[in-house]
Amino acid sequence: MNQMIRILIIEDEKNIRNFMISVLTAQQYHVISAATAAEGLSQAASQCPDLILLDLGLPDMDGIEVIQKIRIWSSIPIIVISARTQEDDKVEALDKGADDYITKPFGNSELLARIRTAFRHSNRMQTNDPLAHRPYHSHGLTIDFEKHQVNRDGQNIHFTQNEFKIIALLARNCGRVMTYDKLIEHIWGPYSENDNTILRVNMANIRRKIEPNPAEPIYIFTEIGVGYRMAEED
Repeated sequence: MNQMIRILIIEDEKNIRNFMISVLTAQQYHVISAATAAEGLSQAASQCPDLILLDLGLPDMDGIEVIQKIRIWSSIPIIVISARTQEDDKVEALDKGADDYITKPFGNSELLARIRTAFRHSNRMQTNDPLAHRPYHSHGLTIDFEKHQVNRDGQNIHFTQNEFKIIALLARNCGRVMTYDKLIEHIWGPYSENDNTILRVNMANIRRKIEPNPAEPIYIFTEIGVGYRMAEED
C-alpha cells in the first residue's frame, strides 16, 4: 500500500538523506530525493509528492523560503528535519506553513510516527472525507465537532465558546504542534494582539476541566516556547 505514497526528501547531507531513503524504502514508500532547494522545488512541482521532508540548512536557499514558495501553490504536508534547535526557528517554520518539526538527530521510529501523523491530519482535513467530521477520541476523551460537545469517560464537560474553539482546533490537528500565534489568530482574529496571556488563561481552564492531573497532562502537551500539541487519537 505504501508504495503508492510518494515522499520527497530535500536534504543536502548525503548520510542523512541515505538514512531516510533506506528507512522509507523499507516501509515501501516511493522515495524521491534532492540535495538542493532548487532541485527540490523542481521535484515538488513535477513529481507531485504526497509529503515533503525538508532540511532548513540547504546550500542554495534557506528552507523557510522553500516552505513559503511551496505554500503559494500547494498544501502538501511538509515536515521540517533540522539541526536548528532554537524555539524561534521552530516557530517560524511552523508559522510559515510546515506541518511538523523534527530535530536532528532522530530515530527511524520517530520519523515514521511523524509521517503517519502528517498523513492522518491531511486526510482529516479533506472536507469531503468523513474523517473531517467524525468525533475525536483519545484516552476516554471525546470531542464531537458538529454537536460542540466534549465528554470524558461519559461525563459531559461544559466549555465556553473560546475554550471549545481552542480544544477543537487542537483536536483537529492532533499530533501536530500549533504555535501560540496560530491559535491566537484563529480564535481571536488576525488583528488581535500577540499576547499569550489570554491563551494561557484559557488553556489552564481547559486543562482543569479535562485533565485528571493538570500538572501531568495526558491530552494537551506544551511545546515550551512554541505552542501546544494534542494527543494522538486512539
